[in-house]
Amino acid sequence: MPLLEEITMNEFEEGLRKSTTLILPCGSVEEHGPHLPLGTDTWHAVEIAKKVAEKKFVWVAPPLWYGLCRSTSEHPGTISIKGTTLRLVIVDILTSFYHQGIRNIIILSGHAGGTHCAMIIDACEEVVDRVDNIQCAVLSVLDIGRKAWRGIVETSDDSHAGEVETSVIQFIRPECVKGSSPEEYPRFPDFMIVKNKRRFWQGGVWGNPKKASKEKGELLIKASVNFLINLIELMEKMHNEEK
Repeated sequence: MPLLEEITMNEFEEGLRKSTTLILPCGSVEEHGPHLPLGTDTWHAVEIAKKVAEKKFVWVAPPLWYGLCRSTSEHPGTISIKGTTLRLVIVDILTSFYHQGIRNIIILSGHAGGTHCAMIIDACEEVVDRVDNIQCAVLSVLDIGRKAWRGIVETSDDSHAGEVETSVIQFIRPECVKGSSPEEYPRFPDFMIVKNKRRFWQGGVWGNPKKASKEKGELLIKASVNFLINLIELMEKMHNEEK
């Protein structure tokens, strides 16, 4: 499994002959209700990336732990960065990977905030426009879920610290799950930017954690891995056709 933080420069140089495809896991340090750890989003993305690399030779970059967290910004433990900061960091990281010979980059975000993902997409647009012979894909774990989790998830509007994320953490980090939490959904007023966000989302759960199980978490990870492998193979095919 080619994890960048574990290899030498010689191993990296040699490995580029096998693959120029890399997964960059992104996440957040963010509240996930009273029962899940602050690192849930990052661990989720990293686990999928590592499992992909066990089946297919792709590079896995160290994760970007910090993201843009709007709705949870007033909850205890959430550490957010500005969208402009996130965008600049992604541009710099991708540009450096390109300089090092990486040509297919998948940014997998465990944090699915709309503004967060939009900033990453905008950064990738700049890099793709600026340099030649690079491909980028940006997707969140929930993007995968809309395609790959049918028949597994029972909660129709599950999004944050609910059935999915509780199941995943029960599977990959069971020692970090502190019980469960009641089913809850945010009640933000339409179109309004509110300052006191906890007033409209007290417990920080979006979904139903009580529907979670370790077995379901394993199924979710497996389905996500298979989906991502298919995407990578499509990217590599397109890249080879353009050479």
